[in-house]
Amino acid sequence: MDVEALHVTLQQSFSPDANLRGPAENTIRNLKHVNGATVMLLQVAAEKQVLFEVRQAAAIQLKNICRECWIERVSVLGQPLGEVEGQKPSLLIDADKDQVRTKLVEALLGEHEKSIRDLLAETLHNIAIHDFPEKWPSLIPTLLDMISQSGDPAKALAVHNALLALRKVCKRYEYKSKDQRGPLNEIVGKSFPLLLPLAQRLSNPNEHSLEAAMMLKQILKIFWSSTQFYLPGGDGNNPSPALANPGSLAPWFEILCSALQKPLPEANSGLEPRGQPTTVAERNAWPWWKVKKWAVQIMSRLFSRYGIPTYAEEEVQEFAKYFSQNVATKMLGPICETLNLRPTGQFCTDRVIHLCLTYVDLAIDLAPTYKLLKPHLEFLLYKVCFPTMCLTPDDIEIFENDPHEFVHRQNSPLADFYDPRMAAITVVIDLVRHRGQDVTQPLLGFMTDVLHRYNTAPANEKNHIDKDGALLTFGSLSKYLMGKKKYAGELEGLLVTSVFPDFNSPVGFLRYRACWMVQQFSQIRWTDDGTNLRTLIQMVLQRLSD
Repeated sequence: MDVEALHVTLQQSFSPDANLRGPAENTIRNLKHVNGATVMLLQVAAEKQVLFEVRQAAAIQLKNICRECWIERVSVLGQPLGEVEGQKPSLLIDADKDQVRTKLVEALLGEHEKSIRDLLAETLHNIAIHDFPEKWPSLIPTLLDMISQSGDPAKALAVHNALLALRKVCKRYEYKSKDQRGPLNEIVGKSFPLLLPLAQRLSNPNEHSLEAAMMLKQILKIFWSSTQFYLPGGDGNNPSPALANPGSLAPWFEILCSALQKPLPEANSGLEPRGQPTTVAERNAWPWWKVKKWAVQIMSRLFSRYGIPTYAEEEVQEFAKYFSQNVATKMLGPICETLNLRPTGQFCTDRVIHLCLTYVDLAIDLAPTYKLLKPHLEFLLYKVCFPTMCLTPDDIEIFENDPHEFVHRQNSPLADFYDPRMAAITVVIDLVRHRGQDVTQPLLGFMTDVLHRYNTAPANEKNHIDKDGALLTFGSLSKYLMGKKKYAGELEGLLVTSVFPDFNSPVGFLRYRACWMVQQFSQIRWTDDGTNLRTLIQMVLQRLSD
């Protein structure tokens, strides 16, 4: 088989004629047994004149074959994987591997199409797992050589793709222990002197291009992979240089703050950066919002590891002191500015809100950051957390059209990792738990006012969403409230006046919330003759037929 025949075979695999499609699919399944097939697949995938669908199919097959046939795969017990009737799977010959390693980087650097670029990058990652650095010593020098040409606008695509490839290599060591991060430390030592000035230029307030955002996003992902568990440069015997000289990372902290502070105006404003999408899904994928997401994600991770010295490991104590006194407080400003976007009518992605609230939650426990946060508690609780906890129009639509999905989302164990509502609830709980003298009374008073306004408002003016948010707040604080005598005595009245009526509410999500409140306060002690408890049991049973 030659390249032309392979091209025809890939085309025929899309044919509606089963007589053409069947044999083509069978040929493709057996490509892993054909010497030279990976090289030909790479040629087809990289050829810009070929139809996109055919190129994509070639890239998918290349990725799958390299993953399955690069080395013999074994199970955790050491048994070979992929054996069929006692026969071991085919392995690529060394000559094919050499050509793929050489031509893959070249193809990736010049690839415009995102899906094909991502497939080629994943193929590079799969190969690097087995061959880097011993059998692929030229990989990092090739990528860094291209990144060093970032000043040439004509090389913007190749520079971005080189950064993408570099991140894939760094990700190979992201979760390794200290004594297994030697290659990553070498990469950091060689690449960070190139990446730092590039990131500083890309994060400049006057830099607005999408190419800049895409490159900056990749640099931040490289920084994340290199730092999220250990500061780079250390090993099992020697600590990271950053621990002895914490200020060496200060320029990177400046980049994170600049990225998060960058204004992103609406498309109709005519201001830079132009072209912000209008749908939520497209905004979530827009490179400049991705940059903010990675910036605040790095901030939150650094804070969680080094922001509170009493929780930090002994060897990072000095760095933790530096971070808590000089960095954590400085980052709080851009975090709060970002949280102010929605209250002022501007857009912000859910993921960015979630990560900002995660940072604020950490700041509650640290005295220097809480000192800065304390004057703004009213803003944080009533302008940020409470609206975030309230149901959105999308939530209500899902409740009405797919209630099973609504319940799943509300109770997903993964929600803590992505849902801004869960992050807002956590902030409220931790404020009450750790800073109760400043927060508890005003917060409960605010929520009680919300419930009172609802009970006294005419039927057509009742704010069902605000009431649901207030009940969610009370329910989230159930353990704290039931554990305090001064509040425990008021809970029975709260349930009778503000929860019992909702079991028969015409608003479906309030009936759901009433059942949830009963669950949260199931341990409450009733003080009447048992009437309230019997009434409650009867209403819950009635709702089983809802």
